[in-house]
Amino acid sequence: MKDKAQRLRRGRAWQLGLVSMLLPVALGSAAQSQPVAVAASVQDEPVASFPAPTDGRPEQRPPPVATQPLAPGFDVREFEAMAQALVADQRVPGLAMAIVHDGRVLSARGYGITDVRAAEPVDAHTVFRLASLSKSFAGTIAGVLVSEGALRWDSKVVDYLPGLRLADPQAAERVTVADVLSHRVGLGRHTYDRDIERGADYNTLVHKLSDAPMTCAPGECYSYQNVAFSLVGDVVFATSGQFYSEAVSRRLFKPLGMNDASFGLEGIQSSPRWAKPHVRAGRGWTSLMPKPTYYRVAPAAGVNASISDMAQWLIAHLGHRPDVLPAPLLATLHSPIVGTPGEMRSRASSWRSQRLNAAGYGLGWRVYDYAGHRVVFHGGAVQGYRGLMAMLPERGLGLVVLWNSESSLPSGLMPTVIDRALGLPPQRWLDVDVGDMLYARSPAGREDATTPAGPAASSAHAQPE
Repeated sequence: MKDKAQRLRRGRAWQLGLVSMLLPVALGSAAQSQPVAVAASVQDEPVASFPAPTDGRPEQRPPPVATQPLAPGFDVREFEAMAQALVADQRVPGLAMAIVHDGRVLSARGYGITDVRAAEPVDAHTVFRLASLSKSFAGTIAGVLVSEGALRWDSKVVDYLPGLRLADPQAAERVTVADVLSHRVGLGRHTYDRDIERGADYNTLVHKLSDAPMTCAPGECYSYQNVAFSLVGDVVFATSGQFYSEAVSRRLFKPLGMNDASFGLEGIQSSPRWAKPHVRAGRGWTSLMPKPTYYRVAPAAGVNASISDMAQWLIAHLGHRPDVLPAPLLATLHSPIVGTPGEMRSRASSWRSQRLNAAGYGLGWRVYDYAGHRVVFHGGAVQGYRGLMAMLPERGLGLVVLWNSESSLPSGLMPTVIDRALGLPPQRWLDVDVGDMLYARSPAGREDATTPAGPAASSAHAQPE
């Protein structure tokens, strides 16, 4: 009971801090909200401190640095052994994991196979479908345009998409870029996702938004979207003159060295090596061909990438590529705008209910108070692909896990790594027995698994400098 009370106090204090940070945010009145209840008084218990967005041009802040070391005993070999155990006996067909720290790649490698029908090993350059991890790219490319002064977070979407209509005509006039990227358009949860799954195209569904019931005014509540979220692609095109996929490829993929990354079904199928999606078949797995459905909403779910690519993505988002993503932009993207307390009641993932004191959504990223520490996160799942990525900014740590099956087993890798990094009491988030695998001889040149390595090379393991 004492632990529960402490978590409640931390959560209330975090919520009050969230609201107080948002009050001066100059995103325009339509983009501001008070999504969580304000506590009667401020609790004096320390909580995670989150920077807040300020306006269309973020204030200057020093680049983020790792101010605290990883907890003693943090050993990358342990996590690699866990990943290997997950693909043993095809508990999951294939998996790729990257761990980065202080701008270096500690590990970026693949495990298992790409396809149970035609097995090839997963490696650092095997391409996976990212599903909703794609949303972080949408928020980031919009932010790049904001940081250049070509766009504002409080810009009205109708200024770029004049034909946008909602059930409430006045509401359509109020929706801002920030509303779209933080799922505060005012529509019901997952509006028209079933139509996407039936093969409807994006433009048809945008026109149908005028028929969709609204649950609140824009900016006043959180409700996860894929179709409405993808309106940001139209804004990027109107602002930059480049198709959304072209803008992301030129402004993000290329400068960050994400050489395996692509968009859409054609993109993944043209990759030299890519992981097929798998679904249950009796006691085993069967592979499928990917469907084009959610690829049609590219900002929400259109990106494909390898684990090597994603290691560079997190290194950039941890502040080590200011030439591409300036520090003020990162501070804005990683700030919670709207509360998402329902995540803390998730039955599907025990770490959320046990570790989170508060949860919110920023601009293409989720933001958590994880046992008193800030974690920036996103997950994704679509037709036989799943993935998750998380950053612990105070420790300069990032983790990405991608796998090619509908299994939820690998999800436990994330809280396991974060707990070890923070030195939290161990919890069995992952149902694997690594046994003697943990102490197997490490690959040549990797005497210390916690020694940072340079950017992921073409081999399965990144070699240390």
